[in-house]
Amino acid sequence: MIDGPFFVLVVAGVLGTGLVAGVFFGFSAFVMRGLAALPPAQGVAAMNAINVAAVRPAFMAVFAGSAALSALIAVVTFVVWPAEGTVELLSGSALYLVGSFGLTIVANVPRNDRLAGLTPGAPEAAGYWPAYVREWTLWNHARTVASAAASLAYILALA
Repeated sequence: MIDGPFFVLVVAGVLGTGLVAGVFFGFSAFVMRGLAALPPAQGVAAMNAINVAAVRPAFMAVFAGSAALSALIAVVTFVVWPAEGTVELLSGSALYLVGSFGLTIVANVPRNDRLAGLTPGAPEAAGYWPAYVREWTLWNHARTVASAAASLAYILALA
């Protein structure tokens, strides 16, 4: 059984990865659909504003903090090698680090950067907007599933 400080660390991992999964789910379920329904110039401007607002301490502490927690959980798991929950702990860490944090870096951020470089009312922005919404949302679905699965894996390790 996982107990003591390691228990607290895993519970924090459950909360962090679960919160991130919820944010990503909200984007997949309704935010991107709402933005896609706007004229391209308005959608591009709104998404650029959201991307700037997202890189604030409140979200970044949970998002990056969950990556740090996931890495720490993996390291502690290798050191402690608990009798139960090892596979779940390592799986949860890998799911979050690769499927959420990693995908953000390699799939969503480059699209955000490209969108930020476009003038909202320009023809190039209008042409890119539908592809951006489709591709960004697809990768966001994957991040949502990975974050939720990481949270579930951590919960199963505690069960």
